[in-house]
Amino acid sequence: MLPHQLELLSPARDADIGIEAINHGADAVYIGGPSFGARAHADNTVADIERLARHAHRFHSRVFVTLNTILRDDELEPARRLAWALYEAGVDALIIQDMGLLELDLPPIQLHASTQTDIRTPEKARFLQDVGLSQIVLARELTLPQIAAIDAALGPRDAPGRAVLEFFIHGALCVAYSGQCYISHARTGRSANRGDCSQACRLPYEVKDSQGRIIAHDKHVLSMKDNNQSANLRALVDAGIRSFKIEGRYKDMGYVKNITAHYRQLLDDILQERPELARGSSGRCTYTFTPDPNQNFNREFTDYFVNGRRIDIGAFDTPKNPGQPIGWVTRLGGEWLELETHEAHTTLSNGDGLCYYDLQHNLVGLQTNRVERVGPGAEGGTRWRVFPKDPMSGFKDLRPGTTVNRNRSMEWVRTLDKPSADRRIGVWATLTDGSDGLELTLTDEDGHVGSAQLAGAWPLAKDPIQAMDKCREQLGRLGETIFQAHDIQVQLSQPWFVPASQINALRRHAVASLEAARAQAYQRPARAQPVHPPVPYPEDTLSYLANVFNHKARDFYARHGVRVIAAAYEAHEEEGEVSLMITKHCVRYSLSLCPKQAKGVTGVQGTVKAEPLQLINGKEKLTLRFDCKPCEMHVVGKIKRSVLRQAAEQPLTFYRRRPDAQAAH
Repeated sequence: MLPHQLELLSPARDADIGIEAINHGADAVYIGGPSFGARAHADNTVADIERLARHAHRFHSRVFVTLNTILRDDELEPARRLAWALYEAGVDALIIQDMGLLELDLPPIQLHASTQTDIRTPEKARFLQDVGLSQIVLARELTLPQIAAIDAALGPRDAPGRAVLEFFIHGALCVAYSGQCYISHARTGRSANRGDCSQACRLPYEVKDSQGRIIAHDKHVLSMKDNNQSANLRALVDAGIRSFKIEGRYKDMGYVKNITAHYRQLLDDILQERPELARGSSGRCTYTFTPDPNQNFNREFTDYFVNGRRIDIGAFDTPKNPGQPIGWVTRLGGEWLELETHEAHTTLSNGDGLCYYDLQHNLVGLQTNRVERVGPGAEGGTRWRVFPKDPMSGFKDLRPGTTVNRNRSMEWVRTLDKPSADRRIGVWATLTDGSDGLELTLTDEDGHVGSAQLAGAWPLAKDPIQAMDKCREQLGRLGETIFQAHDIQVQLSQPWFVPASQINALRRHAVASLEAARAQAYQRPARAQPVHPPVPYPEDTLSYLANVFNHKARDFYARHGVRVIAAAYEAHEEEGEVSLMITKHCVRYSLSLCPKQAKGVTGVQGTVKAEPLQLINGKEKLTLRFDCKPCEMHVVGKIKRSVLRQAAEQPLTFYRRRPDAQAAH
């Protein structure tokens, strides 16, 4: 990708969703391969990925495959073979976490640093660039000034080997710094760093202070709202971001279509304003719908830390989708309820998902079985009678006046179940004649040229104007192709009468020639070369937080000057209490118990201290400790004995021996 290009990077659970992401405007798609991706249940065959790559490359869009789990020793060779298979299938880049892969005989494929590598500092980013990573996914917790500092540390954007900065702009947020969460493994043996997170962060907890007082009850205090950077794209461009990533490799087709189209339009607006910037692929999209992020599952939205710390980043009441308010309850019957919508044009459909909050502020779902329009409302909306799928007696605290939200619209679902986008590459067509017959030349918006010839002799047309109009009409019939005619020039020495069937054949051959020219011109991004001699890692000691799980990763860090290298948490050498999660989110701050918040407040200053808190979910207990200097929170606990016993019964192969100082040099 060139330094002036902006890349919209969309997720794909499978190849069909990836193809629709391309059709809806993605410049690149990331997808899981058959194994070793950080979403354990989003795997795809190499053949399906090859099919996706063929389609993407028609638009000069790219396909990245996630190979971003930490690997055991016995997985290194299968991972190496998979990398070669993906390269031969046409994949453009691998997204990796495990530095052991850099010690293997990999194909000449571009490598990207996963967000799991926990890139928060200019030093870490520069190191990853210097060891040959071409694109680096920054931590979601960074502010605009921090992003700009990393951008500056990488050097001139047009320098050879300069890495592209990638940033998540939409979707679910991990509360921990990515790669720095071990709660799932400690509790269940399922490792987030190996693609199998149990999502303990979405559970409800009781929060107690150091004196045992309950300060929050049954709250999802580790559950974040969803990321939405729609309002910050221009600022992110200015800070140095060039790849804009949508989260969601578990998401369905409708989500990917809608969110890709939403950001495609926003980025196109920026490109219209800034001619010095360009798209990362070819073609323009039209849609059958108006993109709207509120229509998809979300936990409400936050821009997280991009503009500094905010108090309202958490989805503490529920990890579910609260939807959008559409009206309120007016009457209740034995098998139905009536509601009035806020807007007269709001339409309900059978199967819509509705919800409301009970008196304890718990979200209660209400799926409609059947709806009937009753008539106009008293306050300008429309009255509807709703027959729920479940008995009315089960809806706690439902009463007249209760606000009703809709979190699934069947009308919207049906719209996105149909073909909903058309992506076309602009072409200029010129038809000329000569002694050998006709020649049609197609030149696309990227400067690629395709042509076709038609030999023969034709009579003069009886109606020259009509003949030329018909000729242009036939040449412009590109509906079954990926092209759209911007201009058609018919430059004939005489107004020949050429049958439509022959013009159509000429057009088809010219289109095939242009597609072949585009395919031949497409070049996969080149692998960056590491700096020699090897640059030193920013630290000379690595704890379990570095996620070193195999001997090749250990060799990598030793080669880059690290003297002490601990094994990954999954190696079970840390059996006592450790930080199971490190996060920029602070429960004290969100509950207005932060000492910095109290600073300068008369009568409060000095009375609020950053003492530990305790999280309790059933029999599970975790401790929250607060590191106020970097403004971070640590969730502290230890691995369960049952996890250790299970691991002992199924021993793993990995590099356990720590090098001594002499061996590291």
